Amino acid sequence: MNGNNCNTKPILYPKITNHVAVSVPDLDQALKWYKEALGFAVIKGPAEFVIDDSLGGRAIPDFHGPDLKKMRVAWLSSGNQVGFEIFEYVEPKAERRQDNFEYWKSGFIHICITDPNIEDLCKKIGESGGKQRSKFWEIVPDKGYKVVFCEDPFGNIIEVFSNGFEQTITSFSQFDWNQEMDN
Repeated sequence: MNGNNCNTKPILYPKITNHVAVSVPDLDQALKWYKEALGFAVIKGPAEFVIDDSLGGRAIPDFHGPDLKKMRVAWLSSGNQVGFEIFEYVEPKAERRQDNFEYWKSGFIHICITDPNIEDLCKKIGESGGKQRSKFWEIVPDKGYKVVFCEDPFGNIIEVFSNGFEQTITSFSQFDWNQEMDN
């Protein structure tokens, strides 16, 4: 035998989140807001794409369907280098959803930002055109870990954790939440 085992399963490892994308009705306004409210850095753009014979012009209908004729996009980066794309669909024009939190329908429902000063960030979000959707919840009371839900000015849902994801999630159990909620 040569020592190679053909029956070996490939190693499964956690994949890296590369980027998140949102759609807005006004790219310039959204760029300003995400830079000023959340401190995201612009990596590239804005750029305009139209359906034509260019590489982008041919690929866009494949990604977005045949009805899209023109769009604008900018690429930003968060503090931990997860990409954040902002799309403005120009033709046909993007429309804001009437109910922007249809949690009962499948699909992405929010992004989450980590900031130890969630009260200050929530205030900044509100003062810059967004809004606070929920009250502040101390979800790990013995450690002071908090959460709040907000919206950007374009109706996209933003959750804010005071502490990192794994740190927060591993600090509470479902039993603790159920007991607290039953009281």
